[in-house]
Amino acid sequence: MTSGGGASAAADIEAAERLLADLHAEIARADGKAAVLVAALGMTAGIVTALLANSSWTPDQLSTVGSLAWWTGTLALALALFALLMTVLPRYGGKAWTPGQPLAYFSDIRRAARLGRLATALTDTAGAPVSGLLAALTETSRIASVKHQWIRTGLIAFCCGAVLLPGALLAG
Repeated sequence: MTSGGGASAAADIEAAERLLADLHAEIARADGKAAVLVAALGMTAGIVTALLANSSWTPDQLSTVGSLAWWTGTLALALALFALLMTVLPRYGGKAWTPGQPLAYFSDIRRAARLGRLATALTDTAGAPVSGLLAALTETSRIASVKHQWIRTGLIAFCCGAVLLPGALLAG
């Protein structure tokens, strides 16, 4: 972003606002992906549990290789659930807001209000819109990146579990 005034500052603000809207949409998509994957994980676990409940089979009937695959797959599904729940876990700001800094995130607003500085902070943010938008972009992109890392972990773990559990049964 440029530090000049006039048209370039307006273009900077417009670009930052567009990017911020894109990041908010990306965060919403990440949460939606996680919800779909949690539902798929729930269906997988439900099917496996229902099949096991209606039979006399137990995992201790597996060979060593089958048992290793079974328990590794079970752990992979547990890891997938943990990772996907971490995706939707609310994220707070990376650093605490301090007076003189622009408001960029809801935790900044809460901290400014607790310190009795909300009106001043709002005026400071309005006076330097590019700085506020840069702070918001930084924080929001951090949140989107963390969510995508957890989705990636959850998806990989889910796929491993979905392969290992049936593979364990085939290995016997």
